[in-house]
Amino acid sequence: MERSLVAVEAAMRHSAQALVQDVRQRASGRPGPRVITGRYRASWSSEVHRAGRVVVGDVGTSAPQGRRLEFGFVGVDSLGRHYSQRPYPHLGPAVDQAGSRLVQDLGRAVEGAL
Repeated sequence: MERSLVAVEAAMRHSAQALVQDVRQRASGRPGPRVITGRYRASWSSEVHRAGRVVVGDVGTSAPQGRRLEFGFVGVDSLGRHYSQRPYPHLGPAVDQAGSRLVQDLGRAVEGAL
């Protein structure tokens, strides 16, 4: 069991990092957001946690504009500025594409550990 968990954790770590790279690529210009300083693109990171027999991979950004870039925003923000910003999806398409790869990677990891 421990060998399987170690293999799954390694596969999850690899898959999470691959997802970060894909999101960064998609956040490098149209149809995703344009690069101005590169700080937003660099803000994407991944962490993998293991608690008992559960392995969780988190991928995200600490940048405040993340949700606005992904989903768009129409309205007035907390500073009173008016926006009509269209969405520039970059996380959603990357996750959609990564799902089947993750399942395959995890399956191979468990098979290899057994």
